[in-house]
Amino acid sequence: MNPITVLLVYDHLVVRSGLRALLGTQPDLQVVAEAASGEEALVQMEQLGPAVVVMDLAMGPGMDGIEAIKQLRRRNSTQAVLVFTTYDSDADIVRAVDAGAMGYLLKDAAPEEIFAAIRGAVQGKSVMSAPVASRLFQQLRNPDEILTPREAELLSLLIEGLSNRELGQRLFISEATVKTHLAHIYAKLGVETRAAAIATAIRREGMR
Repeated sequence: MNPITVLLVYDHLVVRSGLRALLGTQPDLQVVAEAASGEEALVQMEQLGPAVVVMDLAMGPGMDGIEAIKQLRRRNSTQAVLVFTTYDSDADIVRAVDAGAMGYLLKDAAPEEIFAAIRGAVQGKSVMSAPVASRLFQQLRNPDEILTPREAELLSLLIEGLSNRELGQRLFISEATVKTHLAHIYAKLGVETRAAAIATAIRREGMR
């Protein structure tokens, strides 16, 4: 099986080198390129087409991580992008997810979390670091009033990156019922994806 190709985007060489060495311990993960800026990341993506882009938010002068994510997703709407950063505020998380990030990891995440997030991103799963997920779970306990109790419960579980099958197992409902609930949630929140649903719920909660 071909390895999952990864592009690392950080302006700090030490961080890039450390992450490259870490990912190099996994036979199914392959760092194919590194970039020190958002502009360089766009060039590398065009040339190499990596399966996953792992990116910081702050990268000095020029294009920051949020804008780079927007540009990457604009050029390839299916491009998997994971944020790996020290910034853990709700505002940063929402901005990154709104830009198109599929996951949000903090730099103190365990190696297993990082590996799982990259593998999950290829499968279309949204993954967040445990501290971020825990805090957001509490915020999502009281989502928008237009959601039914079951929809609110399902929305709170989305931050764990569960598949439809896993959501069904957790809630003891069929996968078809999960899809129906998700369709209703997306319609009520005016979004089209899991990540956007989470971001919208967080934003509305913060406005209360």
